[in-house]
Amino acid sequence: MTASAQPGPPAETIDVFLVAGEESGDRLGAALMRALRERTFGHVTFSGVGGREMAAEGVTSLYSIDDLPIIGFSAIPRRIPKILRLMRFTAKAVVAKRPHVLVVIDSPGFTRGIARRVRAADPTIAIVEYVSPSVWAWRPGRARVMRAYIDHILALLPFEPEVHRRLGGPPCTFVGHPLAGEVRELRPNAQEALRRLTAPPVLLVLPGSRVGEVERLLGVFADTVALLRDRAGPLEVVVPTVPHLAEPIRTATKRWPLQPRIVVETAEKQAAFRIARAALAKSGTVTLELAVAGVPTVGAYRVSWLEAVVGRRLVKVSSVILANLVLGENVVPEFIQEACTSENLAAAVLPLLADTPQRRRQIEAFSRLDAIMEIGSKAPAIRAADIVLDAARRAMPSR
Repeated sequence: MTASAQPGPPAETIDVFLVAGEESGDRLGAALMRALRERTFGHVTFSGVGGREMAAEGVTSLYSIDDLPIIGFSAIPRRIPKILRLMRFTAKAVVAKRPHVLVVIDSPGFTRGIARRVRAADPTIAIVEYVSPSVWAWRPGRARVMRAYIDHILALLPFEPEVHRRLGGPPCTFVGHPLAGEVRELRPNAQEALRRLTAPPVLLVLPGSRVGEVERLLGVFADTVALLRDRAGPLEVVVPTVPHLAEPIRTATKRWPLQPRIVVETAEKQAAFRIARAALAKSGTVTLELAVAGVPTVGAYRVSWLEAVVGRRLVKVSSVILANLVLGENVVPEFIQEACTSENLAAAVLPLLADTPQRRRQIEAFSRLDAIMEIGSKAPAIRAADIVLDAARRAMPSR
């Protein structure tokens, strides 16, 4: 069966074990579970590790994933003992369960450790990795090493299959980014498009979804907003955030000269994207989300001194802005470490608030994303489900 073929009911119930280490992976896992249930006509069972969304789809998680998210090199050492214990525990649970296929979802520092242990203990279990590690950005040698324990990679970004082919990695298929399913919620209707051009302009400020990111960026973003108010006049500032950061951000922004509106719910955030004139955002997935929404953006990032030293030695890409990487050109300005100052950020955001060449260039580039990301074709979760089922069926004869 090819990845694009329509599967029929399986000869036997497919047993799938999924491991997601943080909320973004939990969302991918839940969508995949729905698609697998659809593609197998319900002849599928699930077990594993996940969060609230996977629980709603039927997974009773082996443990809470709340303590698992890791970002940055400096965050790793103090968590290593617990992470290793959970890796061993999870791998043993997979081997004991003997599913047809193990799907490890993102959080590569955690999930690939599980995959290696499972492959060593029971080579008959198919293993699929959902979300490619950033081998195109740093440590490219990981791609070839993964061939020993990953049967197939489901890529979110269109350039990743060619990268893995070139680096000697496992088979890799672009299944699509989950943003493809959110296009209607992110793009404005006629009335909202008019609001984008109406005064006062709406400026989105997105300092990140982790405590360390917010601590490093919120102060410089506050100073940037103050400069923009002085230079551009009245602004409506909206700060989308996640529930566990809402109160700290609300407290910190009380001291801002321009009081922002804090939004937490997904629907509120999407509504803000639909009327935003421009955005000031932490580098990351959100820059691609903003690009899909057609919101001109300036990206910024700060890390600890240790992460900066290591990153400068290891990172091999021309941009850390995901939208730039997908587009293949650096249309979104980015300011990292020492360059991440309020003066630099304000100077870059200011022309995005008016009809300028800088604004028009971003909007024109963003218009190409539908073709590049195959938005409007088969849903990413369905594509992913077909490949997972194919991997499971290939493993069946050896069981």
